[in-house]
Amino acid sequence: MSALDLSRWQFGITTVYHFLFVPLTLGTVWLVAGFQTAWFRTGNVKYLQLTKFFGKLLLINFAMGVVTGIVQEFQFGMNWSEYSRFVGDVFGAPLAMEGLLAFFLESTFLGLWIFGWDRLPKKLHLSTIWLAAAGTALSAYFILAANAWMQHPVGYEIDPETGRAVLNDIGAVLFQNTATIAFFHTMAASFLVSGAGVAGVAAWMVMKNRQVDVFRPAIKVGAWTILVSAVLVSVSGDMDMKIMVEQQPMKVAAAEAIYETQDAAPFSVLSVGDLSGDTATDIIAIPGLLSWLATGDANAEVQGINNLQQQYLEEYPQYGPEMNFVPYVPITYWGFRLMIGLGMLAALYALWVLWAFRGERTPRGRFYTAASAGIVLFPLAGISAGWIFTEMGRQPWIVFGQQTTADGVSPLLSATDVWISMIGFTVVYAVLAVIEVALLLRQVKKGAPEVVVEDPFEEAKKDDDKQLYFAY
Repeated sequence: MSALDLSRWQFGITTVYHFLFVPLTLGTVWLVAGFQTAWFRTGNVKYLQLTKFFGKLLLINFAMGVVTGIVQEFQFGMNWSEYSRFVGDVFGAPLAMEGLLAFFLESTFLGLWIFGWDRLPKKLHLSTIWLAAAGTALSAYFILAANAWMQHPVGYEIDPETGRAVLNDIGAVLFQNTATIAFFHTMAASFLVSGAGVAGVAAWMVMKNRQVDVFRPAIKVGAWTILVSAVLVSVSGDMDMKIMVEQQPMKVAAAEAIYETQDAAPFSVLSVGDLSGDTATDIIAIPGLLSWLATGDANAEVQGINNLQQQYLEEYPQYGPEMNFVPYVPITYWGFRLMIGLGMLAALYALWVLWAFRGERTPRGRFYTAASAGIVLFPLAGISAGWIFTEMGRQPWIVFGQQTTADGVSPLLSATDVWISMIGFTVVYAVLAVIEVALLLRQVKKGAPEVVVEDPFEEAKKDDDKQLYFAY
């Protein structure tokens, strides 16, 4: 394998691994803030127990996300120096904002939340978790804005002397519709994942007859979070599809394995045959649905792969007549369906949970406990499939219409260099995975903390040494 192929594999492995922790953090931090707010307003100690229980799971996941995310930064310089040289002036701006503003916001206030339980005033302490949650969302926005620029570059010009992209409109980069819809869609999907985590863990605890009074309320919170998020994911996904048709029609064509331009294009639910060939055979297809999803008109025209290939050859003659502008269709096709299907399984689970645990009912059986224990894996795999679809569907471009992936790789990089680093990362990540799972399982088995003091803030007032004062 070439250095290019290995570099793509390495970036894909490290990115997907890191992204396993991102949606859990993005959604769970808001749910933890909600539990603490419920305790603040009602004084019900069950919500305090849920806050501390899911808060510990959040912190374990957050720490792992930070560790694995650092690797992404290094790869831009090590494996993709030509890409970094070309886009550094543009791509670096939102990433710098993320690091200097959003990450400091979330990490600072998360630290205050961790260590301020019996030191900060009760209301001020509550505000720290909400500010940390806002920081995580802001961090996600800046990163998604940077990625959206790769999908649809705007707000820049090419320096005629250096050939580099130069930023001339930061507002266009940050607020183009590609970025805003991607943020809406990602946040909704993250709440879907986190809702599945909360509902699954809580249901498992109740079915194991452990701290039933504490975890039963969390089941409904998690289930309703899943259902609301599923609706928002569908709405934002529809909006994203229509934008994608305008900006990256080849990605849409590959996602549907539609090779020839046609009116009233059907949506292929399942397909057989060689998807990477010239045709695909649909097993289940819904007439007109693809046209409706793409344009809002069931009879509208949808461009096909073969037609777009010819169009791009004429639009980008500098790459020669042998250039292939078609992404790997099987991955985009099945990635798109896994993204939708696995996410919807969580919605079905939420409906079942609300029915099965209504009133004081509690279902029993190994199947139900196993399903609750593993339900978070389905939307997590679905959101990862969606991320793979988004990135693979853009190929062969690393920056759509401006730079190919082959042109972005470091010129002096050898296959041996990448093999060494990729094996190293894989070993380290395997160790981290064991640590992560062990810590999460250990925390779940411990259960929610038993309340010794119903209000630690009131207790702290009795001990002046624990008060945290601000002076200037």
